[in-house]
Amino acid sequence: MSGVDVETLRWYVDTPLRLMLHRARLLGDELVSVAPDLPGANSVFAIVTHCCGVMERWGGETIAGRQIRRDRAAEFNAMGTIDQLEALVAAQRRRWVDDLADYDAGAAPRGPDGWEEGDPEPTTQGFVVLHVIEELYQHLGHVDLTVDLVLGR
Repeated sequence: MSGVDVETLRWYVDTPLRLMLHRARLLGDELVSVAPDLPGANSVFAIVTHCCGVMERWGGETIAGRQIRRDRAAEFNAMGTIDQLEALVAAQRRRWVDDLADYDAGAAPRGPDGWEEGDPEPTTQGFVVLHVIEELYQHLGHVDLTVDLVLGR
């Protein structure tokens, strides 16, 4: 394997997930599914659900080559409790670990790339993992802003 070791990659995925769940707990069950009163805004529950979808799509399908079923639009309407969100994240994290079992940073992805026309082609599994990490940290920022808005800070 070339590139960054799998344990480091796991840390960089686990950290934003852990922080998102911490922020979700600040809202509690009564506010975790509440979106800020802004056009197109999403709740923390929806954002974290979407992050799990990102991990499933890129880790499961593109890196591991698993066939997945994803309803991306439904991710943004997802609602539930903190316990349900923690269970969703824990299950997705286990799948992520399994999906990286045969990870090779320099190897070609095993599944479809899923990029839109004009986007850069993910030429390696390492490229795809960095994309997942990029998305998780971007959405961690969304979660931070959403918590502040929902709590009226």
